[in-house]
Amino acid sequence: MGKPSGFLDCPRQDEPREAPATRVRHWREFTPALAEPAARTEAARCMDCGIPFCHNGCPVHNLIPDFNDRVCNGRWREALDALHATNNFPEFTGRVCPAPCEAACTLGIHAAAVGIKAIEHAIIDTGWAQGWVQPQPAHAASGRRVAVVGSGPAGLAAAQQLARAGHAVSVFERQARPGGLLRYGIPDFKLDKALIDRRLAQLEAEGVVFRCGVEIGAAAGQLSAAELLDTFDAVLLAVGAEQPRDLPIPGRALDGIHFAMDFLRPQNQRNAGAPVVDAIDVAGQRVVVIGGGDTGSDCVGTCNRQGARSVTQFELLAQPPVQENKPLVWPYWPIKLRTSSSHEEGCARDWAVATQAFLPGTGAAHADHVRALRVCRVAWRDGRMHELPESSFEIEADCVLLALGFVHPRAPLLQAFGVTSDARGHIKAEAGMHASSYATSVPCVYAAGDARRGQSLVVWAIREGREAARAIDVQLRASTLQPC
Repeated sequence: MGKPSGFLDCPRQDEPREAPATRVRHWREFTPALAEPAARTEAARCMDCGIPFCHNGCPVHNLIPDFNDRVCNGRWREALDALHATNNFPEFTGRVCPAPCEAACTLGIHAAAVGIKAIEHAIIDTGWAQGWVQPQPAHAASGRRVAVVGSGPAGLAAAQQLARAGHAVSVFERQARPGGLLRYGIPDFKLDKALIDRRLAQLEAEGVVFRCGVEIGAAAGQLSAAELLDTFDAVLLAVGAEQPRDLPIPGRALDGIHFAMDFLRPQNQRNAGAPVVDAIDVAGQRVVVIGGGDTGSDCVGTCNRQGARSVTQFELLAQPPVQENKPLVWPYWPIKLRTSSSHEEGCARDWAVATQAFLPGTGAAHADHVRALRVCRVAWRDGRMHELPESSFEIEADCVLLALGFVHPRAPLLQAFGVTSDARGHIKAEAGMHASSYATSVPCVYAAGDARRGQSLVVWAIREGREAARAIDVQLRASTLQPC
């Protein structure tokens, strides 16, 4: 700990944010990292709690007290080394992670938790600015080849670990550029895509080969699973859970109703200057976003920047409490009301609302387009939803965005490899540190990230990518020097 009384002497130092009225006029990031004095002050708030619950609350088990102490004492290079020891891409998690580590902070029991995410952000940005983040190519080649299918955070983390272990790694991505949902799902105002490109350059310097625009499957013109297995000693499936959850109710086929990713992806492509097909522009429109999670919040922020006339967000669950019961839930992730930066920019929010039908417009010219939603109030009792009688009402909408989460990977890819799925449609493979970790039902084929565990966080994807890489390394040469 950097300062024994820091948690008593210093108030929490939050990252500055550009004002909502200004930031909605552009697509750039609007939350700069803490300046050095503020970061050192915030790191000084890390208390000598004895048991660092934050370490266990973090899926990648970041060495949080260690890098806090080093930041507090101005030892930034050592702080960067401690951060990179467990996390390949802290510039991603330092921006988009919800910070379960902070929910587990001991100081958070009775005061504002240590701003761990902000410190992480400051460390990695300082590291890049100082030129400390450099390629780390392997000292010797293993002679083994590994294919990674999917270039999201799980695939990229696994590729980097495997390349540093000396394996020849090729990453296959069906989109035009690597990055997965980091590039095509998370808006630019939350994650600047130049940060992804900077890491990709590092991976390429470490020997990773990226092959984009390549579809793996059994259809004509696609690279077959058999070809991959014939060419590589191991294959890791890190393709995410791309299949969106639908809402099959009356009127679903009307125009103007879109999955969230069909809205977010083209905007990111447009921001990158790439050719865009079927872009959805909601300027001047009344938009309803169904789904109260992070993807729904990303839709809200994107709608605001496109110039939507109004944005309303519905959540099926009841409104959570403003403040959690800390003695009851700490150190676990609390259910409480969260207001994202996108909500700050303008959004009407409503909870415990179920959509019953999408209603068409009137007249021949509008009969195929959504005009409104018929919704009702619901109550939750004994874990079941009950529609409240006589609570139905209509809300007008020119565009509806379905942000209901993602259910499982694309079935054709799983069928091409012949891997077994679990009851939810995800690739069946066990996590952990045992001999068969992350192995699927097909020899030499592994799975990690959302494709295995289901829709989750970027930080969980990084953890699974690292652990899967270690399991593959053990399988290829019966030992490993890689950390978990």
